[in-house]
Amino acid sequence: MNGTEAARGERRIYIDKQSPKAYHALVAASDAVRAVAEEAGLGRTLVELVNLRVSQINGCAFCLDVHTRAALRAGDTARRLGVLAAWRDTEVFTAQERGALALAEATTNPADAALQDSSYALARETLSDDEIAAVIWVAVTINAFNRVSIMSKHPVRALPGQ
Repeated sequence: MNGTEAARGERRIYIDKQSPKAYHALVAASDAVRAVAEEAGLGRTLVELVNLRVSQINGCAFCLDVHTRAALRAGDTARRLGVLAAWRDTEVFTAQERGALALAEATTNPADAALQDSSYALARETLSDDEIAAVIWVAVTINAFNRVSIMSKHPVRALPGQ
């Protein structure tokens, strides 16, 4: 904690550590969602794109760090990840990925009814019912993890050698 945070009383607790039962339930839900995504046939790169796009919207540095590394391990490229925030303006994402990204954005901004309708329509063009459900569950789950990390101010530290 720096001096300014201390002066304002902004010490944050890591809510995952403070309430481990709740956090473990969230992890269990995430494991179930991962299984649903696999059963629906969603590839790991698509799941990580959803995790990253939602984390970008929410501004969750910790989850962006975790899921960027996961996406690269799953075989995605730095180029695609670098333009993810502007996915609509590129040709590097498949129709299925575009539908999933639109649906993830709508799930993250549920108050925007027009966005929901247009995003759902785009997703319907390329995703099955099982895939749509899985994408929404992935987005719901990463939204929850984003809030845990943001409210806890989980740090992103330099990796060894950086």
